[in-house]
Amino acid sequence: MDLKKLKQRGEYEWELPLAGRMRVPGIIYASRELVAAMDEKVAEQVANVAALPGIVAASYAMPDAHWGYGFPIGGVAAFDAAEGGVVSAGGVGFDISCGVRTLLTGLQADDIESAKPRLADVLFARIPAGVGSTGALRLDARGMDAMLKGGARWAVQEGYGSAADLERIEERGCVAGADPGAVSAQAKKRQRDEMGTLGSGNHYLEVQAVAEIFDAAAARAYGLAVGDVVVSIHCGSRGLGHQIGTDYLREMVVAAPAAGIALPDRELACAPLQSALGQRYLGAMRAGINCALANRQILTHLARAAFVEVFPGIRMPLLYDVSHNTCKEETHPVDGQKRRLFVHRKGATRAFGPGHAELPAEYARVGQPVLIGGSMGTASWVLAGSAGIEERAFGSACHGAGRAMSRHEATRRWHGRSVVDDLAARGILIRSPSLRGVAEEAPFAYKDVGAVVASSDHAGLARRVARLAPLVCVKG
Repeated sequence: MDLKKLKQRGEYEWELPLAGRMRVPGIIYASRELVAAMDEKVAEQVANVAALPGIVAASYAMPDAHWGYGFPIGGVAAFDAAEGGVVSAGGVGFDISCGVRTLLTGLQADDIESAKPRLADVLFARIPAGVGSTGALRLDARGMDAMLKGGARWAVQEGYGSAADLERIEERGCVAGADPGAVSAQAKKRQRDEMGTLGSGNHYLEVQAVAEIFDAAAARAYGLAVGDVVVSIHCGSRGLGHQIGTDYLREMVVAAPAAGIALPDRELACAPLQSALGQRYLGAMRAGINCALANRQILTHLARAAFVEVFPGIRMPLLYDVSHNTCKEETHPVDGQKRRLFVHRKGATRAFGPGHAELPAEYARVGQPVLIGGSMGTASWVLAGSAGIEERAFGSACHGAGRAMSRHEATRRWHGRSVVDDLAARGILIRSPSLRGVAEEAPFAYKDVGAVVASSDHAGLARRVARLAPLVCVKG
């Protein structure tokens, strides 16, 4: 990105000044090196989002930002319904509520070293992964609607996990206002056999070891110490979320002119929050969030069963679960006044700071866990929401490293078998139904996740707590 078009407001904060149809400025949080490496399309998309009706404060981009559909991946924007604000399906994305949850195991890395090959095989056998993967659970029409209304709470009621899990899930496992009736029959059909599956792309289940602690107090609150083994699950709402995005983007593009909305980009198709279409999308999108929460809850149950098979008697409490493709109705301070806003986070994670009412009591003093995924051979991270973050990007932080090249380019540079072999030589075992998928997600296809989380820390978005090193990865 050409830095000349930006105004530097701090070492890790850059402003894209008002121009053209922009209603608010753009703000990019990142180091000089990360901003310079960003595609010019990121600035273009930040500016386009800033032109949408009812946007508040600024159009934000996180340190992992890269070009996406409509919003940049790593984009954050909030809209006020009382000021004609909109909801954008492109501002949530197709994989609604894609997110990460991390489980504690009580094991040490040395405890599992000799069992790693067997553990990898058992996890791969129990966790359905890959394009078109299906699970053992098949939902009828009544079960589908119950799941879309109940989220992870429904999954716990069905025997997948325990009520204790719900206290450590964003929204305590269920988003209010979900409307299964606003979800198309095609979306429900696509999801009927996909509950409890990872899917493909950058989704994974990974066994990790805590390699380094940066914030001792937060690490203690989260139950983390150097050498501890944890399990992270990264996935979302599968075919249902994708179909919801497809359905409503089509409808919003057609309806926008009648609503008086001149779209800066067709991919930013949106509808007024107070319109019937906007309300239907919110109901469907919330159902998609609940689908993702239920999906990760079922996968948690399957992962626990796999670990018990290898390590009998093991208990695996949940550290936290947080999403990074959502639109949430939240209260945030703007110019000294608290306002009820609809916060879009597209490839960005909610990161509430210490004392926030939404946090579990045991995390209130240190802030919300922010779970940052790596890519097979790279580190993942646990961060904590920083104090005062609600006044910066509406309590949001990065969600991962962010792609540095396209999947096509990655497969041109690497072969899946060589990636698997190279990682095995480093002690990282990969299990995947698709070697092409492994090549697409090769570690060097992504930015330096360490640089991304350092920028989040220095920008005051979320502070570093622990670095996690991969041991075993089941890749979708």
